[in-house]
Amino acid sequence: MRRTKRVSYGLCLANRLDLSSVQGATNSWPPPALYKDLVIVGAAVPEYPSRGPSGAVRAFEVHTGKLVWTFHTIPGPGEAGHGTWAKEAWKGRTGVNVWSTMSVDVERDLVFLPIGSPSYDFYGSDRKGQDLFANSLVALQASTGRLVWYFQMVHHDLWDYDMPAQPTLITLRRNGESVPAVAQVTKMGFVFIFDRITGKPLFPVEERPVPKSNVPGEAAWPTQPFPSKPPALVRQELHETDITPVTPESNRYCTELFHSLENRGMYTPYGRKQTLVVPGTLGGATWSGGSFDPELGYLFVNVNELGAVGALEPQAAASPLAYRRNSKGGEYARFWDQNQWPCQKPPWGTLNAIDVNKGEIIWKVPLGVVEGLNRETGSPNLGGSVATAGGLVFIGAAADSRFRAFDSRTGKQLWMAELPASAHAAPVTYMGEKSGKQFVVIAAGGGGFFRGKTSDEVVAFALPD
Repeated sequence: MRRTKRVSYGLCLANRLDLSSVQGATNSWPPPALYKDLVIVGAAVPEYPSRGPSGAVRAFEVHTGKLVWTFHTIPGPGEAGHGTWAKEAWKGRTGVNVWSTMSVDVERDLVFLPIGSPSYDFYGSDRKGQDLFANSLVALQASTGRLVWYFQMVHHDLWDYDMPAQPTLITLRRNGESVPAVAQVTKMGFVFIFDRITGKPLFPVEERPVPKSNVPGEAAWPTQPFPSKPPALVRQELHETDITPVTPESNRYCTELFHSLENRGMYTPYGRKQTLVVPGTLGGATWSGGSFDPELGYLFVNVNELGAVGALEPQAAASPLAYRRNSKGGEYARFWDQNQWPCQKPPWGTLNAIDVNKGEIIWKVPLGVVEGLNRETGSPNLGGSVATAGGLVFIGAAADSRFRAFDSRTGKQLWMAELPASAHAAPVTYMGEKSGKQFVVIAAGGGGFFRGKTSDEVVAFALPD
């Protein structure tokens, strides 16, 4: 591929919906979803304290700005799911919002909502119960906002395991027939696949016992759902033998840190002592999402192997909640060393191809490199991929300022280019109207959660003649 000129980019506001008259309205940061003449919007709400503005999803008529429907992500009296909240816990609750991206099936009049965690994320003494529709994939009739089906992937979330990415609309083969489906990637490393129309899991899901909380007032939900297929894309527990060997200094630092932490396996709640949670809030699949090759039936998902660290510390009597997560590294500390290298053995970031017909991982390759380490480590990554009909998967994402193309069938890296900064975004491909060439474009902004260069450039590449 050859590189075309860089262009600086910005955003302009073409029109505005007036939300000021909507009771409990707040800011909206996710991109809206469009269904015919409706614009469907989520909400940006605080993660602390637990009481605050509503995370309801609303639809407006694009020509008039009129509110057409509202879906209460925290159901009120008489609504489905209301009984999953203890007593008055639902009242004035914030969180449970769509902060990621929705998907729309126009043909079937469906909109799919990846719904986030209830506030506060790490301590739920004031919201005992299952807490619907938090941490759920919800399908609504797009024209009316009527609930069609839902599936909760984390009960009574204590880990900030909200639904981080746009649901991917896919088609798989079952008994010789095409089945419209939707796949939801998760921070836990699971991929849940459902019948798009009925919400039935297309691979069995089992409720398994998980650790209890040792924090006063907390009541962790006793089980969590585990899909039988596909296999988890990341490690979900760590042992001393899993500590990184990349340098002696990193090994010493991480070994000492590991032995100072409490961990009781998958879904260990943050405790009174410093706790290791694997995967962490930046582990598994993030808002990077997935891309799909319908010819192969492959879903491509990039993930992080990264844990989190923290303890629940008592708060002052006048505080909104009795406990709040904290550590030497702050509220959102990661299980990494002083270089921000993850403390477990590489790979630290991978790109995966899942055969959705079989529920199997077809290939897994390290994604990214770390300067100064002479090995294929992969790197922490944020940003999506795009799959093309020509059998390629393009992706930036990795924190190494590079853009890559992989063979869709084999996972072999075919091409790589340097960028002005890391591309924590999803690429776009299109055909040039005048040139007739295929272009691939990526925003290379850098920054964010990882160290490195920053930029304000969009970089375009053209396929050769």
